[in-house]
Amino acid sequence: MSYSKFLSFAYIFCTLFLTAQQPATSAEIVENALKQKRAMVNTSLVKNVPFKNIGPTIMSGRVVDLDVNPNMPSEFYVGYASGGVWHTTNNGTTFTPILDSSDTQNVGDIAVHWPSRTIYVGTGENNASRSSYAGIGLLKSTNNGESWENVGLMDGHHFAPILIHPDDPNIVTVGVTGHLYSPNKQRGVYKTTDGGKTWEQTLFVDEMSGIIDLQHSPNNYNVMFATSWTKDRKAWNFTGNGSNSSIYKSTDAGATWTKVSTENSGFPTGEGVGRIGVAVFNDNIIYAVHDSQFRRPDEKKKSDKRGLTKEDFKTMSNEDFLALDDKKLNTFLKTNGFQEKYRAENVKQMVRSGNVKPIDIAKYLEDANSMLFDTPVVGAEVYKSTDGGKTWKKTHEDYLDGIYFSYGYYFGHIHVSPTNENDIYIYGVPIVKSKDGGKSWSSISAENVHADHHALWINPKNPNHLIDGNDGGVNITYDDGENWIKNNSPSVGQFYAINVDNEKPYNVYGGLQDNGVWKGANNAREDKGWHQRGQYPWESIMGGDGMQVQIDNRNSNIVYTGYQFGNYFRLNLETGDRAYIQPKHTLGENPYRFNWQTPILLSPHNQDILYLGGNKLMRSMNQGNDWEAISDDLTNGGKKGNVAYGTITSISESPYQFGLIYTGSDDGLVQVTKNAGSSWTNISSSFPKDLWVSRVVASQHKKERVYVTLNGYRWDDFKVYVYMSDDYGQNWKDISNNIPASPVNVIKEDPENEKLLYVGTDNGAYISFDMENSWEIFSHGLPNVAFHDIVVQPEAKDLLLGTHGRSIYKANIAPLQKMNGTLKSNSITIFDLSPVRKSNRWGSSWSKWLDAFEPEKTIQFYSNTSGSKTLKVLSEKGAELNILSINSDKGFNYVHYNLAITEKGRKALMKENTSIDINKASNGKYYLPKGKYILKIGDAKTNLEIK
Repeated sequence: MSYSKFLSFAYIFCTLFLTAQQPATSAEIVENALKQKRAMVNTSLVKNVPFKNIGPTIMSGRVVDLDVNPNMPSEFYVGYASGGVWHTTNNGTTFTPILDSSDTQNVGDIAVHWPSRTIYVGTGENNASRSSYAGIGLLKSTNNGESWENVGLMDGHHFAPILIHPDDPNIVTVGVTGHLYSPNKQRGVYKTTDGGKTWEQTLFVDEMSGIIDLQHSPNNYNVMFATSWTKDRKAWNFTGNGSNSSIYKSTDAGATWTKVSTENSGFPTGEGVGRIGVAVFNDNIIYAVHDSQFRRPDEKKKSDKRGLTKEDFKTMSNEDFLALDDKKLNTFLKTNGFQEKYRAENVKQMVRSGNVKPIDIAKYLEDANSMLFDTPVVGAEVYKSTDGGKTWKKTHEDYLDGIYFSYGYYFGHIHVSPTNENDIYIYGVPIVKSKDGGKSWSSISAENVHADHHALWINPKNPNHLIDGNDGGVNITYDDGENWIKNNSPSVGQFYAINVDNEKPYNVYGGLQDNGVWKGANNAREDKGWHQRGQYPWESIMGGDGMQVQIDNRNSNIVYTGYQFGNYFRLNLETGDRAYIQPKHTLGENPYRFNWQTPILLSPHNQDILYLGGNKLMRSMNQGNDWEAISDDLTNGGKKGNVAYGTITSISESPYQFGLIYTGSDDGLVQVTKNAGSSWTNISSSFPKDLWVSRVVASQHKKERVYVTLNGYRWDDFKVYVYMSDDYGQNWKDISNNIPASPVNVIKEDPENEKLLYVGTDNGAYISFDMENSWEIFSHGLPNVAFHDIVVQPEAKDLLLGTHGRSIYKANIAPLQKMNGTLKSNSITIFDLSPVRKSNRWGSSWSKWLDAFEPEKTIQFYSNTSGSKTLKVLSEKGAELNILSINSDKGFNYVHYNLAITEKGRKALMKENTSIDINKASNGKYYLPKGKYILKIGDAKTNLEIK
């Protein structure tokens, strides 16, 4: 927020010093980690384990950029913040991912040179959100994403727009935003004339100020405008303004730059200048939208209010408080949700005794958002220049409230119609337009358009045709926002947490960034059939930023979930009832601090007992109706800032003992209690300091065992921190070993095989078969995306991966759970097969216009060598029915067999059993009849039953 120059300097100096204690990971280490990861994929024992994306899709994920074919606007590309780049040729009816072959799915900007079909992707979102992941440089493709070349700028982390010369795709100017959490020098404007082989930094402002927007005149590539942004995000604070936030102009295609937002230009200058976006109509007419962090002038409000307000108590004396009318005070207390015990008579007695002061009434209503939302800044404002940026004038007289809601760092774009200089668009939470050059504004949001907008394209041939990208996906309008089409088919949900129940089929639950909490059957059909059925198979059960989910294992209709900063509810999905259950501090006590992703946990010993982490650990013995703090502050006490910090991030209770509980905090502390909170011990003194505890997990296999993962993302520290203790955390062993550098989000034990562990990082999912010594990477069906949560459904033996960008993936891990020394030493092990039900549909269809239905059975086996193998299908008596040549890799293998037999095999089977007749299906194949069969690979065999 806006501070005095002295405080800003002191704060930046302080944060730079702190950052030096946690150095950002170098680009060289990142590059080596990517090479290591690619090599691991080739040799991994689990590289063939097939993962399937199970959605959901309808709520989509955050769009950051659009690039549309100017000659055929039904073709366009969409960049998702952490979900990759998707291509459509049918106006968004379907999309195809094209970034999956690259090393990342994190996107800041995309640019297409349509004549040559050259695509550039600036990896790393240029918003400054909590989950704006760093990229790996600039990627380039000339074959629509079949392959990608990294063309440098790996330490840029986050990218602003990429400008390609209209006549030469090798000439590119790009804005580099730079590190999000630390200072760095690879930020500013860069230019290449050889397609990215070499780069020249043509504009550098300082190590804390990167380029956040870059645009050129539509008909003159030489005229460019760039905006710099001075910002600093820490886990506890965000400052998004500074004296070096400015507008620059180039008249030689980005080779040289001149600052045009000078003190005499009319555009704001100084410490309050925040994020700036620009739109260029022509060489002379330019618009800029500014997130002004200058404080609003004090306005003396008339005392015509009715009743008391929170602000009244901040300056009220004890005498004035005791003189308040009881009825008036009670009205305030009831209206503002004070507990029943806090009524006028009781509170006045607390003030008389000196235990409470009037200001504590105001503090009782404070929460993690208060400092952010109560900061009186100017906010969004629009400026216009008609002389090529020399002078600027604000287009409106009033405040543009209700655009950014103090989240200006998350937004910052402006667009002008290619055909009318007075038609402009800005957006934040809503999207609004002006038809008079910014004097007046009206909303073009709609009921099927998600809030939080980040990208817009205006058709130069039909300016009423707009494509909008927002936190909920893509929308298209052909009447300038009067009506919108929703285009959400990509599976690009940004999950924070997932969970499962024990129903049959079991349901999957998950909390999403800005898209609430959703529930759906794990085997729900993820296709367009729901358009016909009228109901999408997943349903939303909570709004806001969806967070953790706990399901009562006695009754899966009882669900605990909520949204950001600890706002949790107990839901009854059967009746629709919901109860707000956030714990409240005692009057006179400092407000609890709740993390953005506040952790909750149902006790494995009693499903009426619920734990919730603030800065203290809260426990409810009655499903969240009543709470008590069972600890003192389990953090380092927080820091002064505008983001809740010094909060619990992870909770785990041992299944072996009630009250054996571990907690982890966002400032690096891990604590344990063995007596249900009567006493606590810090067990994290040997860990690196100040890192986010992303998980603490009490083992389900050994009482003394506990796991911890630390995450350095909020320091731009991408090292891997994974630890295990076998003595309640007194001593720790680093078990990260060969996991490539990337922040760790989650660790999970396998419920069946003690030796198996799963880990999810910001760009990979891994398994260890020996608990600690080495890790194998999953890759089949999985892009290089952030894995935020891992759950195992024990009865189904399914592994579910919750990603922050590509929704949820599922794989059956029954074969993996059987891993042991014998299996590894055997040349071939074929795993048991479930029976197959015979169907008359095999090899036929109900219409001659449709393809015949082909049955399939997956044969799963482990091989300790790579090479070609032979799969034999035999009758119970050993007659050969079919022979398939297969290729195997060292590790787990999956072969798909269509249950067909040869003509020779048919005759042999009918000779063995004269009572059967095997008829040719309509597709010309013979299929196994009902019976029992043997499948062999080498000397290994298993049984197959057709029922």
